[in-house]
Amino acid sequence: MTDYNAPLRDMRFVLHEVFQGPAIWARLPALAERVDVETADAILEEAAKITGQLIAPLSRNGDEQGVRFDAGDVTTPDGFQAAWQTYREGGWVGLGGNPEYGGMGMPKMLSVLFEEMMYAADSSFSLYSALSAGSCLAIDAHASESIKQTFLAPIYEGRWAGTMCLTEPHAGTDLGLIRTRAEPQADGSYRITGSKIFISGGEQDLTENIIHLVLAKLPDAPAGPKGISLFLAPKYMVDTDGGLGERNRVHCGSIEHKMGIKASATCVMNFDDAVGYLVGEPNKGLAAMFTMMNYERLSIGIQGIGCAEASYQNAARYANERLQSRAASGPQAKDKNADPIIHHGDVRRMLLTMRVLTEGGRAFSTYVGQQLDLARYAPDADELANAQRLVALLTPVAKAFFTDNGLESCVLGQQVYGGHGYIREWGQEQLVRDVRIAQIYEGTNGIQALDLLGRKVLADGGESLALFTSEIRMFSAEAPLHRSALLDVVQRLDDTTHWLMRRAAAEPNLISASAVEYLHMLGLTAYAYMWARMAAVAHQAMEEEPAFYSAKLASADFFFQRILPRSLALEASIKAGSQSLYLMLPEQF
Repeated sequence: MTDYNAPLRDMRFVLHEVFQGPAIWARLPALAERVDVETADAILEEAAKITGQLIAPLSRNGDEQGVRFDAGDVTTPDGFQAAWQTYREGGWVGLGGNPEYGGMGMPKMLSVLFEEMMYAADSSFSLYSALSAGSCLAIDAHASESIKQTFLAPIYEGRWAGTMCLTEPHAGTDLGLIRTRAEPQADGSYRITGSKIFISGGEQDLTENIIHLVLAKLPDAPAGPKGISLFLAPKYMVDTDGGLGERNRVHCGSIEHKMGIKASATCVMNFDDAVGYLVGEPNKGLAAMFTMMNYERLSIGIQGIGCAEASYQNAARYANERLQSRAASGPQAKDKNADPIIHHGDVRRMLLTMRVLTEGGRAFSTYVGQQLDLARYAPDADELANAQRLVALLTPVAKAFFTDNGLESCVLGQQVYGGHGYIREWGQEQLVRDVRIAQIYEGTNGIQALDLLGRKVLADGGESLALFTSEIRMFSAEAPLHRSALLDVVQRLDDTTHWLMRRAAAEPNLISASAVEYLHMLGLTAYAYMWARMAAVAHQAMEEEPAFYSAKLASADFFFQRILPRSLALEASIKAGSQSLYLMLPEQF
């Protein structure tokens, strides 16, 4: 059995000290009256209790039991129903929701930290809530007022849940291939018929109703992605007074048997002439659904951070307790027959790698949360527009880089345990299994990389990227530490970007061959910016809390000296071009 304790001191550090959350909220009229330092700290404290004391203890048994399927019904593991009741009574589903419909309206800068706690405590439990929060965003942004009034409040309350029904067995990421159809009815509703796969929380026993957001095509829809519309189809029909009526014709056909997140129901959902309602405009459903998908992409990225934090806590605790061999510099625990493995260089390498990737990710997720808050609430039009561009640029980076690093950190944590890392009782192998899917769902990390390089960087001639790199350069001019390394990696990123721009048109395979390396290069540059900002604050505040801030400075040194050089290899790989990928014929594989 493993324990999880939310890293509250570090969360307050990035939220209050590095990114000055309270100062930002105070100048955004929509947030100024909702949240301040005291409110944010109270939420973080309560979130730490509910994740550490209520949800984390469910993780091991949830993994062992998994969800159970019986003739269309899904049963969650023991303890999930009671925990969900407590969770929903705290209003956690609606933490970032629109206050006009019962949400708490908290800033994204704060909610990303809560999401990290949730995923660190138990990824499976967290997904039921994450899909609900994301569906509310899409409904709030695109649905009619009638739909908002009917469906948002019960989902925010946790009495109902939301899902995202996108792909089908033959379609995968290419949603233009979907075959689910929607037939208009005289009363303004639609009849939806088709099957969807990989639907998280498509069926469960936690909530009274489940609200499915479904992509389908109208009879006269154009071919491809431009012919997709978005519909809302409830599990149970809803009466005019908000009560539940008869069962809609939507059922779970089966559940997937997965290597991880076993307590999260991943369902095949069958819509058999089910009643649905149009959300947004006809044939513009993919754009509407992207409101939810982008939320989920960031959320799943944060799953990588949460699992990495849990892995680090376990591994650091174990490394301080496990006795094995003597330190290279001589005995450290002279009263024992061996030293704790924390004194061995390779163990420190693994722990520090986990630490700087996780804390760098936490800072970057808070930064992206800051941009989301500005993109939604900034009163200045230019600031709002710039934040929107940064969000579009950085969302695929966050999803892919966080989860790639999350798997690396969970595997390193398992390695610290040695043979025990392979044993279920210690918890590390579950983290490896649970985090692995985060690189796949909500768009594989390869797809995220293609989106970043092709649609976000090259498509606008690097203008959005220039917003970000210019900000980094402005900061570096005043940075007290790591200035040279930060400027070097930004210049390397810019040079590589311009090289790709010059070569891409003449080398058609270059973008797909280089996209993942490019995303990692941008991710490392972003983390360098985060660590430079954290080091600057720690350097200034060193005398106030020496133990905490000296650890920050030491971690920053490790990042710049041992992790950031990875960007050199990425640059070399990208500039090698795509030719070597195509020397072999398909039949030679």
